[in-house]
Amino acid sequence: MADGFIQWYREDVTTAVFAEQVDIFSEFGLKLIHPNRNAAVVLDIEGDDVLMSQEELGVLIGQRIASLTFNWWLTADTNVIDTYEAVPVGRETQTLWLDGLCPDEVQRVESAVMAAATRLPVPTRAVIVDRRGISDPDAWDSVALWDGTGVPLLPDKVLAPAPVAERIRRSAPGLRKEDAGGGGLSLLVPLHDPAA
Repeated sequence: MADGFIQWYREDVTTAVFAEQVDIFSEFGLKLIHPNRNAAVVLDIEGDDVLMSQEELGVLIGQRIASLTFNWWLTADTNVIDTYEAVPVGRETQTLWLDGLCPDEVQRVESAVMAAATRLPVPTRAVIVDRRGISDPDAWDSVALWDGTGVPLLPDKVLAPAPVAERIRRSAPGLRKEDAGGGGLSLLVPLHDPAA
C-alpha cells in the first residue's frame, strides 16, 4: 500500500484545459464522475460530499477563488483525493494523495498525471512523485514555484522544465536525468532504486 503523493505544479488552467485533463485522466481509468452518483464529488470544509457537474467544478477551478478538494475514481469504491490550490502570480498546484492504493493503482495515477503534464497546453513547472511519502508536498513549493534551491528528501521521480530540473539536480546530486520524451521537460530519478 502506498501513502505518498504526486504534486503537480503548473501555470493556471482554464475550464477548457480542465476538461482536457479529465479526458486524459480517463484514458488511465481515472474518472472525475463517480460511476454510480453521476456527478463529481467535491469535499466541503466538514469533509462531506457535495455533488456537482464536471462543468461546475471546472468553472470553480478556472475562477481561482479557493482551494478545492475533490475525488477521482478508479472504481465506485476506490478514490484518489485531489487537493487543488491557486497560488499567486498565476500558478497552481494539484496534489493527488496515494494513500490506500495498491501499486498498480499508484502507477495508473502517476501515468495519468505524467501524460497530462506533457500533453496539456499549460506549462508544467514540476511534477513531484513521492510514492513513499518521505517528504511534505509543501516543502517543494520553494523550488517549483519561486525559483528556490532547497530540495527535500529524494523523491521517486521529478518531471520539470530544464531550469527547474537543473536547480533540483544541483541541490540533490542523488538524481540522474533521463529522457522525458520531449516537450521541454526533463525527468529526474534517483541514481539508486530507493525501494532497494
